[in-house]
Amino acid sequence: MYNMGKSNDKRDFLSGLSTSSDSGDIYSTKPEGYRSGLTKYIVITGSVMSGLGKGIFSASLACLLQNHGYTCNLIKMDGYFNEDAGTLSPYRHGEVFVLDDGTECDMDIGTYERFSNQDLSQHNIFTNGRLIKRINNLEREGHFQGGDVQFYPHVTGEILKFVRESSLHYHADFTLVEIGGTVGDEENRSYINAMSELAYEEGSGNVFFINLVWIIEASHLNEQKTKAAQHGTQMLMQSGINPNMIVCRAERQVQKKVLDKLGQRLRLKSGFVVDCHNLATIYQAPDLLKQQHVEERVLEHFSMEVKTVNSGWERYLGLYLHRSRSIKIGLTGKYLGPRDTYASIHNAIEHAATSLGATAEIVDIPTDDIEVGKIDAEEQIADVAGIIVPGGFGKRGAEGKITCINYAREKAVPYLGLCYGFQMAAIEFARSECGLKYADTTENQPNADVPVICLLPQQYEIEGIGGNMRLGGMDIELMKDSCAYKLYNGSRLLKSDGRNIIRERFRHRYELNPEYRKVLEDGGLVFSGWAPNQPIMQVLELPEHPFFIGVQYHPEFTSRPLYPNPLFYGFVKACLEAS
Repeated sequence: MYNMGKSNDKRDFLSGLSTSSDSGDIYSTKPEGYRSGLTKYIVITGSVMSGLGKGIFSASLACLLQNHGYTCNLIKMDGYFNEDAGTLSPYRHGEVFVLDDGTECDMDIGTYERFSNQDLSQHNIFTNGRLIKRINNLEREGHFQGGDVQFYPHVTGEILKFVRESSLHYHADFTLVEIGGTVGDEENRSYINAMSELAYEEGSGNVFFINLVWIIEASHLNEQKTKAAQHGTQMLMQSGINPNMIVCRAERQVQKKVLDKLGQRLRLKSGFVVDCHNLATIYQAPDLLKQQHVEERVLEHFSMEVKTVNSGWERYLGLYLHRSRSIKIGLTGKYLGPRDTYASIHNAIEHAATSLGATAEIVDIPTDDIEVGKIDAEEQIADVAGIIVPGGFGKRGAEGKITCINYAREKAVPYLGLCYGFQMAAIEFARSECGLKYADTTENQPNADVPVICLLPQQYEIEGIGGNMRLGGMDIELMKDSCAYKLYNGSRLLKSDGRNIIRERFRHRYELNPEYRKVLEDGGLVFSGWAPNQPIMQVLELPEHPFFIGVQYHPEFTSRPLYPNPLFYGFVKACLEAS
């Protein structure tokens, strides 16, 4: 190749580069070992507006294809220039979902995992931030051989290469690529163009395009309108993509005449414009699509066999439709309002409640309002069967959470603390039961007199945002015969080698200060889970309480419809018994 390190003369560097007039125009986008045609691609876009539910649709289609015995890989492509979702506001973008490998990603990846019942990784998320970093690194390393780095072929080429690398990694029969945002968004233009290239390179018989649209229904007209859907799809067509299928999202069932009209305007055959209206639960979406033979039409396009495998999905829907009891659960957080800010918690509660034949209504209890006296904690909690203190960062609402925990502990209300909820429970117990009046966390009080929660010494050596964060899947050793162990015993999360070790996902910085462990235990708090071979406490509980468990991790990330997380199952069960 050329030598980049032995001369300071720029001419020496340039002399080793290609002088061809088309240098850089031919750019390989196929990783080693990749063969076209082995993986079929399904590209999902959205028109009219964002927030259509592309992730739910993509996951539902993958679920149906799995039911036919095929392996599915799902990729989310987002136009934001953050490298990942770790620093995004939950108000703007929903919760940050954490994968086992530590990747912080869009909440749609959580939907993928729940529907497909598989653990995903960094191979399933791509952002403009990652795209730029990838291209810059290649350019600095000299991989472009002196050519101009351009939109074509390098930017679109790196997108194609990532998609193919991901497909190769999972040995996928199908790779579903969801492009976030809306057709027409400038930041998504590179993805749209890359997918058009994908169809050209792989052949139209190996790629299937699906565009989701919103069917507008103005209340004063009482009529479903398609013009916005038509215009949005035509914009996609102007970008070089002719969708093979249109999926109509709407508040209520889309009328047949509306489906037919869209099909006629957009030149799609009957059956390729389908209805996907709002349902009681997102887990009914696969069944709605199945009734319209969506996955069969996709398989026919690829000339692939239509076969049926029993998935067990019908069992979940059967349980959901025959729930006989109802409870209210209080969610004591500060990112309240949009449901997406705690999406995985909502899902985990639904999984557990459904498996127990119950409906769980989630009541928002804003802890920042409790903190400033706008609402009363006792009045709020008196109306629910149990409370959850979710994860979070920062001082706002912390004292309100401690007030709620105190009430739940003293009044025997079932309590589940997640991440920050573990930390606040330790502080509340230290203050109320151990005489440590000024117990606090150094996250909120850097010079706390009694730092029950703090950064451990080794964490100070790691710099940068997220650098000292415990992130991703990690092992936890459980105390035999503890409440936590009894809940996890027999679970898929318990390791099968006979040890009392589980694996869950973390996203936090601050830990229990080992100096205060003994005083808390002497007061009656039990630490029933810890990092193997380390004095880092991960689970606390009060055995005499109906249900009082706090964990440093996020069990909501590993809950699945057919496999509720054991902690949520135990918590909801305790709420039902208490109501």
